[in-house]
Amino acid sequence: MFASRWLQVPLYLGLIVAQAVYVWQFAMELWHLIETVFLHKESVQQAAAPSGEVVVMLTVLALIDVVMISNLLIMVIIGGYETFVSRIDLNDHPDEPEWLSHVNANVLKVKLATAIIGISSVHLLQTFIRAQTTPNDKMMWQTFMHLAFVASAIGLAYIDRLLSASPAEHTRSHLPPS
Repeated sequence: MFASRWLQVPLYLGLIVAQAVYVWQFAMELWHLIETVFLHKESVQQAAAPSGEVVVMLTVLALIDVVMISNLLIMVIIGGYETFVSRIDLNDHPDEPEWLSHVNANVLKVKLATAIIGISSVHLLQTFIRAQTTPNDKMMWQTFMHLAFVASAIGLAYIDRLLSASPAEHTRSHLPPS
């Protein structure tokens, strides 16, 4: 049974392939930004000034979104492998992520939840920038979903705090002041 954890390795390898897809998507979005600003400069200038700025801002937000999802993938790949499959022996490598030394399933859940909030924030900002052309019900539902992500992250962080507190600390925190 213990050896069955190695069945997860192909899943993590698949996520590495997904990471490569995100690198490709980032390159395509970056090329689109360069093309929009430098190669088709006159079409951006012909549009009203805010529209050209909005196009650039939305493209930059798309780049940020790709980076944040890519960061999420790295956390899942490295943290998940380290937590559920096998230790990654980095021998105090200078590039070792700071969070890897104290990663566990609960810490990973909280980090993932906060990363999802960041990604959701970018999507919500993109929606608000397009507010004039976005239906109100779509904005409302995206806002509710974002708030659900925030509430979930707070809940996960609270549960992690409860679980990580030693029994003495937990008892002490619930005693009235002396």
